[in-house]
Amino acid sequence: MRLVTRRLVLRRFQDSDAEALAAYRSDPEVARYQGWDPPLPVRRAVEFVRELADLDPAAPGWFQYAVELRGELIGDIGVNLHENLQQAEIGYTFARAHQGRGYATEAVGRVLEHLFAERGLHRVAAECDARNERSARLLERLGFRLEGHRVASTLHRGEWTDDLLFGLLASEWRAGR
Repeated sequence: MRLVTRRLVLRRFQDSDAEALAAYRSDPEVARYQGWDPPLPVRRAVEFVRELADLDPAAPGWFQYAVELRGELIGDIGVNLHENLQQAEIGYTFARAHQGRGYATEAVGRVLEHLFAERGLHRVAAECDARNERSARLLERLGFRLEGHRVASTLHRGEWTDDLLFGLLASEWRAGR
């Protein structure tokens, strides 16, 4: 599974990615709004990468794309395919040194193109911590619509946080292209 953009390659994870994955997922700023607690030890990153190697992107459940820039792992995008194979949820994480340069927009946009144009999905959803304004803006830039705001719905590191819910239909994605 390989998706290509002007600057990036989205591919399966490989063993050599573990150290870079551990580095950016251990950054407290990168992990701030995510569901894991930093640091991510290299040992655990090696296990995670090996678990990802067996995943099938066409099967229900999570599949994780490694996002590569000129041979360097700079982030990852997860796609959680629904049992009906017509809907998915996405999530993404990028190394802090590579944020603010359009890489996430480019990579997530390519995944959306793959899901809608190549795989024929009907709908893609995403959610983010309401404090994560950059992530919410990225989703809006890509055509997602805000569908909901759950107040104090997630207990995150001892604090109740709000969640923003986003959705994008294939018809909306096509119309926005």
